Amino acid sequence: MSTKQIGSTEDTIVALSTPPGVGAIAVIRLSGKDAIAITNKVFKGKDLTKQDTHTIHFGTIRDNDKVVDEVLVSLFKEPKSFTKENVVEISCHGSPFIVKQLVKVLLANKARLALPGEFTKRAFLNGQFDLAQAEAVADLINADSAAAHETALKQMRGGFSDQIKQLREELIHFASMIELELDFGEEDVEFADRDDLKKLINDLLDVIIKLLSSFDLGNVIKNGVPTVIAGKPNAGKSTLLNALLNEEKAIVSDIAGTTRDFIEDEINIGGVTFRFIDTAGLRETEDKIEAMGVERTQQQMKKASLIIYMIDLANDNVVDFNRDINKLENMGIPFIVVGNKADSAQPDLKAAVEKVEGSVVISALSKENLDALKDRILEVVNLDNFKTGDTIVTNIRHYDNLLKTRNALQDVLNGLDNNITGDFLAMDIRQSLHYLGEITGEITTDDLLANIFSKFCIGK
Repeated sequence: MSTKQIGSTEDTIVALSTPPGVGAIAVIRLSGKDAIAITNKVFKGKDLTKQDTHTIHFGTIRDNDKVVDEVLVSLFKEPKSFTKENVVEISCHGSPFIVKQLVKVLLANKARLALPGEFTKRAFLNGQFDLAQAEAVADLINADSAAAHETALKQMRGGFSDQIKQLREELIHFASMIELELDFGEEDVEFADRDDLKKLINDLLDVIIKLLSSFDLGNVIKNGVPTVIAGKPNAGKSTLLNALLNEEKAIVSDIAGTTRDFIEDEINIGGVTFRFIDTAGLRETEDKIEAMGVERTQQQMKKASLIIYMIDLANDNVVDFNRDINKLENMGIPFIVVGNKADSAQPDLKAAVEKVEGSVVISALSKENLDALKDRILEVVNLDNFKTGDTIVTNIRHYDNLLKTRNALQDVLNGLDNNITGDFLAMDIRQSLHYLGEITGEITTDDLLANIFSKFCIGK
């Protein structure tokens, strides 16, 4: 009986790497020491075992004597491949039936189905890149905006990893000096200058705090900006959502209270994804269903990163408007006041709206001044930090480890201030190194790797 574990790196793995479903072509990927030999067994054409790396070959895949499909086979010999193993990519016709038959033939010849993220995991284990870069591969695949794409690409190319490694290397030097002191404990010698160590810790904390503070921006770039469109009934919230989307997503009616629950959709503005949420109108109501919608609107506003507060310039009044602005200011959430129905605006109300800094007057129905509103939205979100090329933290695991590193480094500082012994200092420094090492994968556990790569799609 074989003792080889399920998921062994000795296996040759196979999976569909293109999205499932009907398409012009599909790509089936194999990786492992026997990837080329297994493919060669079922390939009718050139002898693949005798061909050079990075070459493509036309032929057929056969199940015994039966032709399954005409294919193009691309060869990538170790270590010059994504996984640093022998890799074969079979381009076939994009029929789900053909894909199943080809995979079935390869499985019959001792390949096994890949686990989620197993190709990328092998690339990491074989030293192609570190763990933070591997996670960036998944972010790059899922990027749905220019900002998310650029951030993931920077991280995949090692920008974030390089910064973490530099921090760790600087700390390792002092850690080794303190460890050396422990070896000469009876001789009361000091190899690590405490003032230099304190300066280093403060410098490291400055960098880590900056990285931690970038997480809110990173989260916005990666997941989109939750943006609530709020206001009284009939202010034109649904009309604005439809205008931004260029489709009739929300029901528009002159009857107040039409929107009873919130409607959500994504819009890309200036390379940034915004999750716009059209909500029920804010007002006192006897209708239980509408009241539930108003309550949900208030909940959504509290969770939003941005509120677009719409004013009906034709029907609202200045007293209510000023009261609403005070409430918004007290919430502490960025907001943009949007005066709607510019063509029939009351002069005093329009003037009050225009006095609010950054307000925009539009006509959602005729789409007048929508570009100015989009510009204002981007201005409020403020991606200047991102555009400077600074490292941005987008991954909650990285954020958590940076937080733990900061706390451990703070313990080192506290220890230095209290003149604690070298063995306790060494313990806190080792803890800091551990958390930094977990980010890039210099310190890993099987559970950590399983958790990270299980979130990848099969075939990547």
